[in-house]
Amino acid sequence: MAFTAADVKNLREMTGVGMMDCKKALTASDGDMDKAIEWLREKGLAASQKKAGRIAAEGMAYAAVIGGVGVVVEVNAETDFVGKNEKFVDFVKGVAATVAKDAPADLDALMACKYNGTDLTVTEQQQEMVLVIGENIKVRRFARFADGVSVPYVHAGGKIGVLVNLETSLSAEQVETVGKDVAMQIAALNPRFWDKSLVTEDVLAEEKKIMMVQMANDPKMANKPEQVREKIAMGKMNKFYEENCLLQQAFVKDGSVTVEQYIAAAAKSLGGTITFKTAVRFEKGEGIEKKQENFAEEIASLVKG
Repeated sequence: MAFTAADVKNLREMTGVGMMDCKKALTASDGDMDKAIEWLREKGLAASQKKAGRIAAEGMAYAAVIGGVGVVVEVNAETDFVGKNEKFVDFVKGVAATVAKDAPADLDALMACKYNGTDLTVTEQQQEMVLVIGENIKVRRFARFADGVSVPYVHAGGKIGVLVNLETSLSAEQVETVGKDVAMQIAALNPRFWDKSLVTEDVLAEEKKIMMVQMANDPKMANKPEQVREKIAMGKMNKFYEENCLLQQAFVKDGSVTVEQYIAAAAKSLGGTITFKTAVRFEKGEGIEKKQENFAEEIASLVKG
């Protein structure tokens, strides 16, 4: 399978590895991106696997607690300019309010709900917004937590929306700072798992395989018996948990404790219990392939026409 200069650039952005090594990886992997990432990791060049498909699209990710219900939504638009438009922002907030009020089962159900405060469905209101703003607008996804205490966080005016859900004996006001700190950690580091107990067996097997290949390629480790290398690989899994699991990560505001330890200490100082249950992180445009415009070609075709 052939590969292009754009593939090399994408692999570099995904792994942080130099262009020449990315080219070698793609050559060795016949252009297969996942195999190229694995090749780089086995050579000890790429620290961790990052999935492709995070090309930005515009719009807004928004999180809020409305009437005690936690909601996070993503609504897309064509340009960043519209993403900041007051009418568009109001529409996004109205979608969130509809989710909170009507508890739709899925996106289709949401689109059939009456848009908050109107007789129009969300689909009809979306169509109205397209006419008013002059761009394609699309409600993409949502999540909703009715139980526990939810704490929202919106980063960079809607680039990322995070909703953290806690089980606690304390009031929403008392745990707001804890929830926001955890949400900011999720926004910044985007952990693959919330807790090490959630890491699947196939992921653990893949990590162990990569560690074993790395040691086989290391002159200092290659001569050690396989059982010794296996024990070393299992010992290194703690490092994997610290990098990929939220509760085992070093707390960004105080690297001397983990997120789990921070939550426990905060609960103790407040005289109650706080348990992290789950969270949702939406990054606007995540996984949406944005149309690549070539303005020079567009102008040339207009001139020729």
